[in-house]
Amino acid sequence: MNLPNKITVSRIILAILILVLLIFPWYEVGIEFPKYTVGSVIVDLKYIIAAVMFIIASVTDFLDGHIARKNNLVTDFGKVMDAIADKVLVNGLLIILACNGFISIVVPVVIITRDIFVDSIKMIAGEKKGAVGASITGKLKTICMMVGLSFVLIYNLPFELWNIRFADILILAATVLSVISGCQYYLNNKDIFKDK
Repeated sequence: MNLPNKITVSRIILAILILVLLIFPWYEVGIEFPKYTVGSVIVDLKYIIAAVMFIIASVTDFLDGHIARKNNLVTDFGKVMDAIADKVLVNGLLIILACNGFISIVVPVVIITRDIFVDSIKMIAGEKKGAVGASITGKLKTICMMVGLSFVLIYNLPFELWNIRFADILILAATVLSVISGCQYYLNNKDIFKDK
């Protein structure tokens, strides 16, 4: 297994650890995470730990692809595992944050529906005319989502102290860009749906 693939696998492990950290009922095994007050915001240490892990995982998302392309180490295993890592990390976290009231339930519904739609197009297009690259809108969506989720996990601090909904704005932007990029994927590949 080459270095980029090892980084990708480490991201999957980090993603699973984040999800376990946030959904496991720690109180039932006698573990209580401390809470701190920052201004008028009550901060749960569990989410700060998850934020640090999420930021590390997000950096590895850029790192593995960069190393693979630079050193000609792109593999089918890496492509598949990279996609799985992204879905587990982002979609899993979106569902948990929506269930815990941090974000609207509309966000994971839109993002996950778009992902299924785009992945289906990529799969069909891949068979008919080769790999479909990521669009600029899709990349912007990813950046907004990663940064937005990081700020959600740290309770939108320091912006929350000034009543600026920075995290919400980024998550909304990511959701809108997600829909736009989904439409672009369809329009750029609609010919694959025509029977020949």
